[in-house]
Amino acid sequence: MAASFSGLITPIEPGRSTHPASIATASAPASHAVYANAARRLEAAIASSCGSQHAVNEDAHSALDGSGRLFVVADGVGGGAMAQTASRLLVAHLHAALDAEPIDAARVAAAMLGADREIAAAIARVTDRPGAATVALCAPIDAAASHWLVAWVGDCRVYRWSPRGSGPLELLTRDDTFGHLGEAAPPGGSPNDPARMVGNGATSGANSAVHGLGRHGVLALCSDGVHKHLDGADWSRVLAAPLPLAQRARALVALARSRGSVDDATVLLLHRADPGARDPRWNQRDRERLDSESTGGRQP
Repeated sequence: MAASFSGLITPIEPGRSTHPASIATASAPASHAVYANAARRLEAAIASSCGSQHAVNEDAHSALDGSGRLFVVADGVGGGAMAQTASRLLVAHLHAALDAEPIDAARVAAAMLGADREIAAAIARVTDRPGAATVALCAPIDAAASHWLVAWVGDCRVYRWSPRGSGPLELLTRDDTFGHLGEAAPPGGSPNDPARMVGNGATSGANSAVHGLGRHGVLALCSDGVHKHLDGADWSRVLAAPLPLAQRARALVALARSRGSVDDATVLLLHRADPGARDPRWNQRDRERLDSESTGGRQP
């Protein structure tokens, strides 16, 4: 990005708070939807959990009651003002700006800048402190959902997984951290903190790229409360399990918790199947095995 952001006051990720640890294990039920037509069957599932760092979940995500043209995960930046408000406004603004028309990189960039202004104005009406959110989104750009626009600002991520042995899990985004961008972190910050975000002027639009998605492939959008605690083998094992998509989303969040995640954690999974395909078969033994791995052998 060509713009200069050296004068920004950037929220800094806080250390672990003293909120009760039991909050970190509380997870909302995964939601699920299927978007089907003559050309495609697209299945979506979301799981999100509030971590012990926050009294409320500061992640936000698309509801699965829309057209299936846009899927978003946003993460309110810890240490900033009104982080939950920032993430929810960001998701709402992107859907309002992008749902009605075909999506391309220029429209996404313009929508991000519009969201940046809207979030900044909403926070300024309440406090002088800066606040913002990071975000990742995916949108199918053809009728078969075989090609997707992937866009992001900050350190929410998008992965692609295929069951057909085409290689390991693929990371489709690159975190906008101070370290990756070759910029100095502000005092008290880390090279691994996000340097780009939406809501405090720290973006000039969005990173974007177009990627293919094969039959039975999966796109996974997530916040850093998940991806900082799972490696490629973890993702592949859970995504390959013969379980409903919503169960796999929930298992990924639970596994991140078992690996020490105390941040808010959100996963949105998108599975492309053959038109008219039925849900994959699964059995109780598979579910119990995955639940046991996700909880370190403890009962959920």
